[in-house]
Amino acid sequence: MSFTQKVAFVAGAGGGMGLAIANALIEQGCHVGMADLKSVPDGIMPGPGDYLYKEGNLSDDDFAHSAVNETASTFGRLDYLINTAGVLWLDRDKSVVEMDMDVWDQVMTINLKTFALTSRYAIPHMQSAGGGSIVHFSSIDATGGDAPAQDAYGASKAAVIRLAKSLAIQFAGDNIRSNVILPGPTMTPMQERWEGNAEAQANVAGFVPLGRLGTPKDMADACLFLLSDQASYITGVEIPVDGGIKARV
Repeated sequence: MSFTQKVAFVAGAGGGMGLAIANALIEQGCHVGMADLKSVPDGIMPGPGDYLYKEGNLSDDDFAHSAVNETASTFGRLDYLINTAGVLWLDRDKSVVEMDMDVWDQVMTINLKTFALTSRYAIPHMQSAGGGSIVHFSSIDATGGDAPAQDAYGASKAAVIRLAKSLAIQFAGDNIRSNVILPGPTMTPMQERWEGNAEAQANVAGFVPLGRLGTPKDMADACLFLLSDQASYITGVEIPVDGGIKARV
């Protein structure tokens, strides 16, 4: 897979999966625009690719627009968009019957609107570049119900799949591909409830056919494949990266 002199924009690059993907691309010689509500994280790869980090709220139209455009103008083009921004508020996101609907609105804004805005502003640059590839991060939670429920999270992640498929059809003629990764249980800052809790990690890993939790690197490896020319005939699909959990269904 070759990413030398290509340009990517990674939404949600302040840690976890987003940072792992940005680093993997930088290591491959890709120039990367990174954006997150968090400040610049430690551990960004020193090269050979360059990076531009923008701190701000990607659900804000003006910030999303400027961050994407500045990436394209700084590096001269835009080839890839990776959407990883999201929240999982286990303490507040409950059944729709009982949850505060302000929480519903906030989760939808962060988990879905950010994907819509970055796509809205990245796609014209990809059209100018002659094509591109988009990878959106959803969740295996998008494909079924839960008890106890996180209804806003699940619904927002299901909507991401629908958005990705629509973009795949709309812009196939422009050689722009749009795909989705459905992570399974993965050790990232979003899952801080497992940090330092060996028993909880073992319990979750016991449900995974491959017998372990996922890592940000697992997600980055799958993402780079979908971005690459090796996946040039793949668009409009969702790929579980879940250690085999979906195979149980």
